[in-house]
Amino acid sequence: MSAHIGIIGGSGLYQIDGLTDLTEHRVETPFGPPSDVIVGGKLAGRQIFFLPRHARGHRILPHELPHRANIWALRSLGVRFVIGVTAVGSLQEKYAPEDVVLPSQFFDRTSQIHTFFGGGIVAHVAFADPICEPLRALLLREARAAGCRVHDGGTYVNMDGPQFSTRAESETNRKLGFDVIGMTNLAEAKLCREAEIAMATLAMITDYDCWKLDEEPVTSAAVIAHLHANAAAAKNIIARAIPHIPPEPCWPEHRALDNALVTDRSLWPAETAAKLRPILGRFES
Repeated sequence: MSAHIGIIGGSGLYQIDGLTDLTEHRVETPFGPPSDVIVGGKLAGRQIFFLPRHARGHRILPHELPHRANIWALRSLGVRFVIGVTAVGSLQEKYAPEDVVLPSQFFDRTSQIHTFFGGGIVAHVAFADPICEPLRALLLREARAAGCRVHDGGTYVNMDGPQFSTRAESETNRKLGFDVIGMTNLAEAKLCREAEIAMATLAMITDYDCWKLDEEPVTSAAVIAHLHANAAAAKNIIARAIPHIPPEPCWPEHRALDNALVTDRSLWPAETAAKLRPILGRFES
């Protein structure tokens, strides 16, 4: 069976154009319901599953997101590649609203813990390079080919929210050399790595956070003003990239658990193993 592709839509991106053979999937997970119904369809001959991160109509705050349910659901549907589209604020002059940034690193400023493991099964995945580099390189190539203003690499700093930054926080993040700031994407990257999914981020700039004194401080109204252009650019990049994503799992992220599982298989609690079967199934034989 071919490896399927998951698209997680961020603010302003609630559907993918051009999908055929549409299906809806209400997936029950051990971690509760996902953010919304997952929409399946075909694009460029590949099976795609689209999940709106904040639900259609934008009804879920960042700290309320059921990240484990979202990634578990996608993995259970056979997804092995994920493109995460996310709205972010710029922390550097060179990143302007409606630019695209393809981060290569994250910095965690949240108070949250995101893992599938526990309950008697311990794993520590390698996360030095949190983004799948071949997928990121593919998105970079197609963004350039599409004529987007795109930036290669950078660090996404993840904050809790839902409030935007204070000026002191924004200036500190900027002086530390971080490039963009958001509230959602790091959790997805961590869980995709544990689920052996190759994941890359399309970070779409909506504002200058609040550090830039000659610009208005970020507001929801200012963000929304740039979302439509960003969503159109993201859809174009994704449509161009999909035909070039490998048909089968073949990248290091697809075997991330090979050297991560600490607990001996003979000691796995049956209930926990069953809960994680979409992720751990290949280790059960």
